[in-house]
Amino acid sequence: MQKYMSDFLPEEFKNRMKEILADEYDAFEKSYENERYRALRVNPLKRNINGKSASEEYPEKNCREPVEWALNGYYYDEASRPGMHPLHEAGVYYIQEPSAMLPAELLDAKPGERILDLCAAPGGKSTQIAAHMQGQGLLISNEINPSRAKILSENIERMGIKNSIVISESPASLVNRFEGYFDRIMVDAPCSGEGMFRKNEEAVNEWSPENVIACAERQAQILDCAAAMLKSGGKIVYSTCTFAPEENEEGIKCFLSRNPDFTLISQQRLWPHKIKGEGHFAAVLVKNGQNITSADAGNSTCSQVPTSMSDLKKIRSYLVDILKDEAFEEGGFFGYGKLIDFGQSVYFLPSGSPALSGIKVLRPGLCLGTLKKDRFEPAHSLALAIDPAFALRTENLDEKESADYIKGLTRPTKTRSGWTLVCTEGYSLGWGKSAGGTLKNHYPKGLRKG
Repeated sequence: MQKYMSDFLPEEFKNRMKEILADEYDAFEKSYENERYRALRVNPLKRNINGKSASEEYPEKNCREPVEWALNGYYYDEASRPGMHPLHEAGVYYIQEPSAMLPAELLDAKPGERILDLCAAPGGKSTQIAAHMQGQGLLISNEINPSRAKILSENIERMGIKNSIVISESPASLVNRFEGYFDRIMVDAPCSGEGMFRKNEEAVNEWSPENVIACAERQAQILDCAAAMLKSGGKIVYSTCTFAPEENEEGIKCFLSRNPDFTLISQQRLWPHKIKGEGHFAAVLVKNGQNITSADAGNSTCSQVPTSMSDLKKIRSYLVDILKDEAFEEGGFFGYGKLIDFGQSVYFLPSGSPALSGIKVLRPGLCLGTLKKDRFEPAHSLALAIDPAFALRTENLDEKESADYIKGLTRPTKTRSGWTLVCTEGYSLGWGKSAGGTLKNHYPKGLRKG
């Protein structure tokens, strides 16, 4: 007798869902036998050699229908395997479950704001928030679990984000440092994962009523920490990928009773039998006070301090043989921020960055490169963040050539000697160093494939 995935769902879970859904339960259970939907989000921060944003160029050639609730979100066929394409390594898109794209859209981040993604790994929502911020303002992406924080940091780098600081702290430890500090906070809370049963069968095995209660208690603590770190008029978006009322509507109701200075603006569920995606919940909460508006976002929140002349001169001294003059001019790549030394590396911090002493920092902004004796070696993160138009030398590769580059192979070149920005189909992918007709490969060894 053939077994279906719904046969493996916990009985207590099914009984609860029958009570919640009533006549809709059969359609809900049947949805577990359908193929899950796959989607990606195109990265508007990524520009090609022709100056076109990936959000303009990529979807026209490669995407199916859009995800209706997410800007730059598109469904794709499993057979296309976009995760195996060099454009994925170049940060042209982020593969993300379609329902998981909703919360960051509800957060509605603006350029110039201070924003916290409190439970940020693996980075889908942080990279989506960063796209809305357009490289302006401060995004702090936090993940308490060290191994997951490392993955978060890698995804921030891959997507070419220059205004994010990645840290690894408990929410409670951040409250004293950031009380009333942020304009908007994303709380994608750790949950019992019921909405991901179709995508992740391991979540089925780990499920129990006791775990639901434990998650709800932990979520309450995280939300209270977020509330303390939000400024008046600020917005929290709370989300889970579970159906349990204790972790969703009931959790929000209890939060409001503990925090009467908040107002619930909206809450909604995404059901897998109604939409093209998995189960999700999202609530929008606003702290009473003066509202944030796009008009004042750049002034009253995270002030955009132009990069100092001394910092620009120092950056230029490192990168003068790598980047064109336009990168250092007003409106160029280094518009707002400051320079710091972090070990042997040089970082460009977002404008308005707080003091980081006493915080476990994985990524204090954008790494520009490393000082090695009497020379400067540009960082992979700089290659992924920089527009090809700013590079003095570029080498544009097709898909096959890019795959060879990712393997770490050298190649012949006609590019004049020096650091060269290697591009895949026009989008920056990494560094090479040209000398004597050969392009030496500087793609990081830890990222090489094949």
